[in-house]
Amino acid sequence: MAAPTLDRTITRWPAILLVVSAIVGSGVFKKIAPMSDSLQSSGWILICWLTAGVLSLIGALCTAELAAMMPGSGGEYVYFKKIYGKFFAFLYGWGNLTVMKSASIAALAYIFSESAYSLFNLPVLDLPVLGFLGLNAGAKIIASLLIFFLSFINHRGVVFGERLSRFLIAGIIIAILGFCVAAFVSSEGSRSHFTTGANAPTGWPMIAAFFAASVSAFWGYEGWNNIGYLGEEVKEPQKNIPLALTVGTFSVIILYMMVNAAYIYILPVADLAALNTMANKIAAVEVARVISGSGGAILLSALIVLATFTCTNSTILMSSRMVYAIGRDKLFFKKAGEVHPKYHSPSHALWWQCGWSIILVWSGSFDQLTDLLIFASFIFYGATALGVIVMRYKFPKADRPYKVIAYPLLPVIFTLFCMTLVVVTVIQNPVQALVGLILIFSGVPVYLYFSSRNTTDPLIE
Repeated sequence: MAAPTLDRTITRWPAILLVVSAIVGSGVFKKIAPMSDSLQSSGWILICWLTAGVLSLIGALCTAELAAMMPGSGGEYVYFKKIYGKFFAFLYGWGNLTVMKSASIAALAYIFSESAYSLFNLPVLDLPVLGFLGLNAGAKIIASLLIFFLSFINHRGVVFGERLSRFLIAGIIIAILGFCVAAFVSSEGSRSHFTTGANAPTGWPMIAAFFAASVSAFWGYEGWNNIGYLGEEVKEPQKNIPLALTVGTFSVIILYMMVNAAYIYILPVADLAALNTMANKIAAVEVARVISGSGGAILLSALIVLATFTCTNSTILMSSRMVYAIGRDKLFFKKAGEVHPKYHSPSHALWWQCGWSIILVWSGSFDQLTDLLIFASFIFYGATALGVIVMRYKFPKADRPYKVIAYPLLPVIFTLFCMTLVVVTVIQNPVQALVGLILIFSGVPVYLYFSSRNTTDPLIE
């Protein structure tokens, strides 16, 4: 009997909605506070969101060319094998498991639990017996249960998990648009808030502040590339993956510009910046409170709970295919590369990802996790854009169902930006950068072990 395989069940519009659902999580609701604190200018805040969005779109366009050429489970893992070789591809897959996608899942689930705490006014629970790991243990327990529950849902098959994200994100988009309308028609707002910025830094401090704020903005856009991981489950992937990447990312840019403009219209930058120093304050919730009192704050908190739930689900669904891909290539435990005979899902890969994500939930704070994953992610985002140039050089006559526009300008711009962001992060946060690199390169002995063993080794079986 043939081994079970992944099924092509995802069509064009579900693929687009999956891109949106993988991006719209907690960042758009939370990150304007630290960005306001860094930039002190409404104009620069909006420019930062737009810049991050445009650069993410350029990254999506570059990824789309490779995705159309090589649609397969694991996304960039598949492309990197062809471009840079199996070792570099494995480091990318390992980096996703140890820090990038697993940290994203952990951070999203943690924000879900914090928002649920705020919404339902749950008592704070600490476990002193666990030391610092036991701080805010109640929220960590909820986050862990969410990751386990959604991993189980996706273990039952891609169709159920995809439909759950698709229907929820449609409601979230409508709710966000409704929030924007309520903000712009509110008598509490003022156009004068868009002209503030007298306290904004200048010169090199401004450049440093802009890059610091960019990390927050890029967290808001994180996840735009996830649809590529489902390359073996999207129908007509040569057409639908590039379309989903482009339309989905562009739609989120429009949505984010609207909602951040709504925040600034209601609250001046100084007030938004002040929220960054207040514990358990989420900017979007406080803006909603100004618009319509405690009722608005409750509704916005419910929206954040729903958005983080949906984004966590989409990220779990798509990024598990990375673990599946390295398992199928016998560079990880063999079971991770198997498909469930009944549900046709990479169930073992899902549970590996689930376990590590829960460990990350208990290991650090939300901001530490997101800053870490953005640094690590941009190392490989830059490698993807550079890979477009390498493939054009090495395989000029290869079939390319989609070609990135303005080649080679866009791949060069994106590659240089990724290199700059990585270098600036190393200079400004060397410890954070070192931890990220250690987690990525911790895969070296794992690669050497699995690549040197044959498939009958009992540890691999």
